[in-house]
Amino acid sequence: MIGDQSKRDLGDLWSLSGRRAVVTGGGAGIGAATVRRLAQAGADVVVADIDESGAARTAVEVAGETGRTVISTRMDIADTASVVAAAELCVDRLGGLDIWVNNAGIYPTTGPALDASDDFIDRLLEVNVRGSYAGAREAARRMGNGGVIVNLASTTGFRAAPGISAYVISKHAVVGLTKSLALEFGPRDVRVVGVAPGPIDTPGVQEQMAPLKAAGLDVAKRMSQTLLGRAGTADDIARVILFLACDMAAWITGEVVVADAGSLAG
Repeated sequence: MIGDQSKRDLGDLWSLSGRRAVVTGGGAGIGAATVRRLAQAGADVVVADIDESGAARTAVEVAGETGRTVISTRMDIADTASVVAAAELCVDRLGGLDIWVNNAGIYPTTGPALDASDDFIDRLLEVNVRGSYAGAREAARRMGNGGVIVNLASTTGFRAAPGISAYVISKHAVVGLTKSLALEFGPRDVRVVGVAPGPIDTPGVQEQMAPLKAAGLDVAKRMSQTLLGRAGTADDIARVILFLACDMAAWITGEVVVADAGSLAG
């Protein structure tokens, strides 16, 4: 157990030197930004993504920038064997597993609930909920001396939104999963925390918004309607993840930090 932190140097509390991390969906967007920030803080990282080329590209770029060991692997978060393989790769190649970031997920697809197919609902829940569950479980099994699991939720995990009901369900579930696993894993000295982003401008979000743009919606204007007057960036969320993963947040578990530029407050 990590005890009194008051005598430790501030830089040491921020450092991830000696830590080994896995970032799912690490090939682009929030995942890639998180890989970069964790490596900058001293961690060695496995970039796991269903997009093998994207994962490899991020790994090469971040390793070159930081000098850390950053390796890539293809991983489908909905395939438990694939999740196990990524966790084992971290242990085998990096010597252990200390940080697991459940970032991989499916973005919301707009459309009325009456038109949602069972196959679509099953796939979204399989990825966003069961995938996060499996990732957290397999990570905790390999965190022998404590660790941190960070789940990516959403502001829709705290409120409803029309047209994306399946996504709302999935992110409510991630919030509940974070709290429940914190209760179970706390005695193992494994912290389980979450981040709930608001409107974040990433390639995946832009792709998902394409039909709305085609229909005439000013997406940039809509995303910038926060209390700070701008949409978030991938790095805005990566910095929150870094905070939660390091010892600055050693007294935080079972909580989901909302990072939304005040969207829920307005």
